[in-house]
Amino acid sequence: MLNNKTIAFLGAGNMAEAMISGTVQSGKIPAEQIIVSNRSNYGRLQEMKAKYDITAITKDDLPFDEIDILILAMKPKDIDKALDSINHLVRNDTVIMSVLAGITTSHMEEQLPGGQPVIRVMPNTSSMLKESATAISAGRFTSREDMENAEELLSSIGEVFVIEESQMDIFTGIAGSGPAYFYYLMEHIEKTGAEAGLDPKLARKIGAQTIFGAAKMMLEREESPTQLRENVTSPNGTTAAGLDALAQFGGGKAISEAVKGAEKRSKEISSSLQSQELVTS
Repeated sequence: MLNNKTIAFLGAGNMAEAMISGTVQSGKIPAEQIIVSNRSNYGRLQEMKAKYDITAITKDDLPFDEIDILILAMKPKDIDKALDSINHLVRNDTVIMSVLAGITTSHMEEQLPGGQPVIRVMPNTSSMLKESATAISAGRFTSREDMENAEELLSSIGEVFVIEESQMDIFTGIAGSGPAYFYYLMEHIEKTGAEAGLDPKLARKIGAQTIFGAAKMMLEREESPTQLRENVTSPNGTTAAGLDALAQFGGGKAISEAVKGAEKRSKEISSSLQSQELVTS
């Protein structure tokens, strides 16, 4: 269904590039049908054109009449300005997909022409390797076909989860921000390994492979995380000593609070935008 669709990205940041990279690698959409744009950073556009062999143009030159799916990938604070600049240009059947944390479908629908199909999306930067965990939720005017096209497109960058929009903030806390938690963990694993005499790059590779293998086992087996942890923890053994240290220094609490913190911030972004609407209405 996608081989005749034109996909455009409004925003050329890291998330847009991650999604473009995964999509191009998948081969589901010809590169010539993918457009990336931004307001004025021509150097960035030329870089992405050379890298992915896609069309790269400034926003003012976007061929809105030809765009079937428009992916909003700018910073969340710029959403209102972006919607105001496109609401009189997009076709009424163009599907608007937003990857912006905290921006609700209703917020976008209110600023777009009546009946515009809107889909809220939360991928993560693992899109670049086609390993993203991506959530999508539909707006009021989104059809079944729109959602099927979105799922097909996003499946090219990883696994897609269709969820209620009310669950999007917690998904953001777990998956949208999740890669950063892992990188933070790896910073400390690499540092500790180096302090013990390991080459930092070797410590990094050992840690990453260990976590990759554990994650793969969890995905492929039926045991819960608790069961898997208990399976590898012998009484008074090395793993038990490590887990005792995590508990002593609040490891579990820190992880929980990290997810809650990202979820809270996603909700704050949404609430802030709604407050602005009330002031200006």
